[in-house]
Amino acid sequence: MKLGFITAILENYTYEQMMEFASVEGFECVEVACWPAGDAERRYAGVSHIDIGKVLEDNTYAEYIGNLSRAKGVEISSLAYYPNILDADQAKALACREHLRKVIMASAKLGVGMVTTFIGRDQTKTVEENLEIVRMVWPELLELAGANGVKIAIENCPMLFGADQWPGGQNLMTTPSNWRKIFEILPYDNLGINYDPSHFVWQMIDYIKPLYEFKDKIFHVHYKDIKVYRDKLEDCGTMAYPLQYMQPKLPGLGDIDWGKYVSALTDIGYDGYTCIEVEDKAFENNEKKVLDSLRLSKHYLKQFVI
Repeated sequence: MKLGFITAILENYTYEQMMEFASVEGFECVEVACWPAGDAERRYAGVSHIDIGKVLEDNTYAEYIGNLSRAKGVEISSLAYYPNILDADQAKALACREHLRKVIMASAKLGVGMVTTFIGRDQTKTVEENLEIVRMVWPELLELAGANGVKIAIENCPMLFGADQWPGGQNLMTTPSNWRKIFEILPYDNLGINYDPSHFVWQMIDYIKPLYEFKDKIFHVHYKDIKVYRDKLEDCGTMAYPLQYMQPKLPGLGDIDWGKYVSALTDIGYDGYTCIEVEDKAFENNEKKVLDSLRLSKHYLKQFVI
């Protein structure tokens, strides 16, 4: 397994600065944030370390991106873009789909071959209604990706944290039950999972068991922890906004048993990319804390991933 990080946390860094940090600190890969410029509707979104339009239009720039990656000894695990392509606002949804198409094509051109994203969800509609929307929207995107040798790895984040995403959240592919349904209606070999155990913790789902059932669909892995505050949960219950009773943390500072988790990954023979995702507010106050969050996470995880 190769250890890296998703670059959204280094929002003020250029591609060159980000790659230099990753190289100096001994990271083996990076999941590179590729949002459209200036598109930031939430924390950790709107970050762009690679100009997708420029990759598609400028061969010299595209070669430069790959050459710098090789020179620094840091692989690009995936191009990351996590929008809601099934937004109830059709103008937003169509704009997100168009950029996702460009990210897919850029991933192919750069020789990365992976895009990490969300399946999306109309948060005002039922699961059953959303499955039908998925059936209509996603085949064209998966066929485009497949024709260009690109895998699509869907993260299992519900995108349901506060009032803005209430009631249904903005990503349907969040549970083993929904995974089965979506893989049935979208039987594409290039559709898989970007597995993040933290989202199962606060949903009260076993975060180990699905690794075995879906081992052939795990294309990419995230390392992020979650701390559930039981006293708060007992006060507001699971029907509350999730951030009322839980908080993202650095690996090792929350409730996940990382030894057990990585052990399961080795059981299933996973030897791909594994990327730290930092969303811990305790490490956001200044640049030093941001950089330390990545260093601390790497230091902790190196006892399991070498």
